[in-house]
Amino acid sequence: MINASTFLLILLGILCSILLVILIVLSVKLIYTINRINQVLDEVELKISKFDKAFSLVDIVTDNMALVSDKLVDGISYLIRKVFVRKNNRKVDEENE
Repeated sequence: MINASTFLLILLGILCSILLVILIVLSVKLIYTINRINQVLDEVELKISKFDKAFSLVDIVTDNMALVSDKLVDGISYLIRKVFVRKNNRKVDEENE
């Protein structure tokens, strides 16, 4: 007869063998999936690289538009400040007289 410790060792060996086979199968599937993902990413990178010049042009245009709008806002705020400062100066001068 087989005692309990021998039975457990045999059972442990069988379960470890099954686990090893499952891990090998999963590793092969994982490697296949990673290769497919790499192919897809290479294709996407190739297609995006065609738009690099367009993206850089859009970046330059938006930077220039932001610069122009900042200058325009600064000019308008300067004019408004100038008008209100003149009115305040006139009121101060009238009160002093």
